[in-house]
Amino acid sequence: MSETSALMDTLRQEGVSPDLLRAVEEYRTAHPLAEALRPRIPSPAFVYYGREVWEQALAALLCGENLLLAGGKATGKNVLAENLAAAFGRPAWDISFHVNMDAASLIGMDTFEGGQVKFRPGPVYRCAQSGGFGVLDEINMAKNEALAVLHAVLDFRRAIDVPGYERIPLAEETRFIATMNYGYAGTRELNEALTSRFVVIQMPTITEENLEKLLRTQFPDLNSRYVRQFALLFLDLQKKCDSAEISTKALDLRGMLDALRLMRRGVTAGAALDMGITNKAFDSYEQGLIRDAIAARIPAQLTAAKLFD
Repeated sequence: MSETSALMDTLRQEGVSPDLLRAVEEYRTAHPLAEALRPRIPSPAFVYYGREVWEQALAALLCGENLLLAGGKATGKNVLAENLAAAFGRPAWDISFHVNMDAASLIGMDTFEGGQVKFRPGPVYRCAQSGGFGVLDEINMAKNEALAVLHAVLDFRRAIDVPGYERIPLAEETRFIATMNYGYAGTRELNEALTSRFVVIQMPTITEENLEKLLRTQFPDLNSRYVRQFALLFLDLQKKCDSAEISTKALDLRGMLDALRLMRRGVTAGAALDMGITNKAFDSYEQGLIRDAIAARIPAQLTAAKLFD
C-alpha cells in the first residue's frame, strides 16, 4: 500500500467527510504527476489528527484557496502542511522564512554558468511551474518587502513577473500553505494585503485523545498505561505554559517523542526526558518546575522493560 493510500485510509477511519476524500482522489486522478517530480511528494513521518481541521483544509484547497495555518507551538502546523501535500499527491517545496529573505531568494536570480548569464529559478518559481504545494514556513518572520513579491502569486492573477524575463503563469494545481506562530523572536504582524490572500485556520491545541493516537502510532509497543501518562504530561506542561509558570521551550512534542526513542534504546526515563524536554529550558528554576511536572507522571528510573511490551 502506498503512503498516500495509507494516509487516506487513516482519514477515513478518523471520520473525515467521504465526499471530501472522494474529491481529493478525483483531483489526484485529474492531475497526474510527472515521474521526475514524484520524489518531491512528502512521506509524512506523522499523521495530523483532527477531523474538523482536516475537513476545513481539504475544502479550502479543493476550492483553489491558499491556506494560512496560525497557532501556537506544538499545534501541528507543519505536520498538517506536509500531510496535505501527501494527500493530494503533489510535490512540495519547503520555503523557510527569515529576516534576510529577499525576492530573489523566493523567485530566482541570475547566475553565471558555462560562460553566460542564466536564470536560476527559486523555490516559488519551481513550485509554480510544477503545480506543487509551496509550504511558506513561519511566514511572519520575513520582511514585508520580500513578501510583496508574492502578492500576484497568491491572488487572482496567479502569475510571477520575473524582472528581465517572461511572465510565468502558475500551474492550475499550485497551492501555497503558510504557517505562522506568534510570539517567537523576530516575528511580526502580517500586512493586511498579504493576509487577505489566504483563508486562515486557527490551529487548536492537540487533545488528549489525539495525543494518545499519535503515541500509539509512533510506539505501538508502548504500555497503554504509559501512553496515557505521557499524553497527560504533555497537557500538564501545556497548562503551565498557558499560565506562564514556564516558558514554551519545554512544550516540545518532538522532544517527547525523541525522549521515548531514547528510552527504547535503554536510557532511563528521567535522563531521556531531561535530554528531550527539560534541558531545552536553560534556567535552573524553570528546569526544576519541569522536572516536578514530569516526576508527578513518570518515575525517573523507569526503564524500557517496564515501558514497552
